[in-house]
Amino acid sequence: MTRTFAPEELIRTENFIGGRWVPASDGARFAVTDPADGKLIAEVADSHVADARAATDAAAAALPAWRETLPKERAEILRRWHALIVANQDALGALISREQGKPLSEGRGEVAYGASYVAWFAEEATRVYGDLIPQQHRGKRMSAIKEPIGIVAAITPWNFPLAMIARKIAPALAVGCTVIGKPAEDTPLTASALVLLAQEAGVPPGVLNLITASRGRGIDAVGDWLQDGRVRKITFTGSTAVGKHLARESAGTLKKLSLELGGNAPFIVFDDADLDAAVAGLLVSKFRNGGQTCVCPNRVFVQAGVYERFTALLAERVSAMKVGPASDASTQIGPMINSKAVDKIARHVDDALTHGARVVTGGKRLPELGPNFYAPTVLADANSSMLLCGEETFGPVVPLFRFEDERQAIEEANATPYGLASYFYSNDMKRIERVSRALETGLVGINEGAISSEAAPFGGVKESGYGREGSKYGLDDYLSIKYLCQGNLV
Repeated sequence: MTRTFAPEELIRTENFIGGRWVPASDGARFAVTDPADGKLIAEVADSHVADARAATDAAAAALPAWRETLPKERAEILRRWHALIVANQDALGALISREQGKPLSEGRGEVAYGASYVAWFAEEATRVYGDLIPQQHRGKRMSAIKEPIGIVAAITPWNFPLAMIARKIAPALAVGCTVIGKPAEDTPLTASALVLLAQEAGVPPGVLNLITASRGRGIDAVGDWLQDGRVRKITFTGSTAVGKHLARESAGTLKKLSLELGGNAPFIVFDDADLDAAVAGLLVSKFRNGGQTCVCPNRVFVQAGVYERFTALLAERVSAMKVGPASDASTQIGPMINSKAVDKIARHVDDALTHGARVVTGGKRLPELGPNFYAPTVLADANSSMLLCGEETFGPVVPLFRFEDERQAIEEANATPYGLASYFYSNDMKRIERVSRALETGLVGINEGAISSEAAPFGGVKESGYGREGSKYGLDDYLSIKYLCQGNLV
């Protein structure tokens, strides 16, 4: 019978190294707080270089046996892990909401989303095929096989503290890699709970290791992984600036990298679109997690003929959204992750107003709820001179840009160094074909605002990174191809 844990049983405050929960080597700790009210949740291990090195040592020791485990045996462990995640969905969802701030319904939804990757890669574990290369010379047989790349370092963000690390750990374990991980300092408890369930599922000691660290000490800890030649792959989700740093600093050992970085997603509404559907899709894609997602629309382009009508429909829905702490079941938008996030949102809105925007709804902090709350906002008359056109706001702000024709919409949508996600709404089939090909992004939502799926490849182009997560393609970044040539057969 699958074990269920009480919420307090899921909280682990130590590092997980070599199958044991251990404190930081020097005993240091840092605080994890609730973003809704700033109250202390727990104090966790504050790791440094020695702890990162211990995690690598454990992963290196466990690698030979794990890579030789049969794929069906690894798959069975992943299936047990998935069952434990699902059985503990409510407790995990509540933990996510408490340390990250998203509404309880979204916390539970994230658990289901993260679990879907574990289930998917449990099945994919038994489907890593090679190729027999057609014979080119008599007496020689050539083939290509795929092997686990080795030790994988997974570094994850705070906005999806369960889904992002599950999406990285599951494929790595599925193909026979061992893992060392570090979650974001704002939300380490969820990742530790996920690792606890992996331990319960039977992941062998040293195969999966996790350290937690504050921002400054975490940089040094990860730096050790970047320089260590035993670590063969880095998988990272976060800002473009940090992704570039990881690429530079790991170049000395030529590691394989998967980088899912920043976005500046356009959302285009053409005048032939179903406006009610477009508003609904924008609400789903923009306001999930309070706009704190890498694929949420950052620039909304609306064709002139429907601009005013769309603005009114959107403002009506946005102004009715309930803002509050995650502990309130009716909350639709929770607190931002910290005060720096709120300051950035306020700066973007103030700059937009200075450059000609007008507030249709929202546009203010909500100090009566707490220091990290900001009202869901719609800004009309946005233009390219505003900060929010070139920078990712990462908050519940919708700037509406007006455009005249399809050519203009495409040019402005692509006028960014980023290329993660894009969305557009149209009922013209020829336009759908043209625009979907013209948009320079790795993901495109066509008359749809919710596009993420474990069965689909997730990743960007340009400065939004490289590599893909999820889907049948998601195993490739954890594998290396070996060519075998056998001679003297005749």
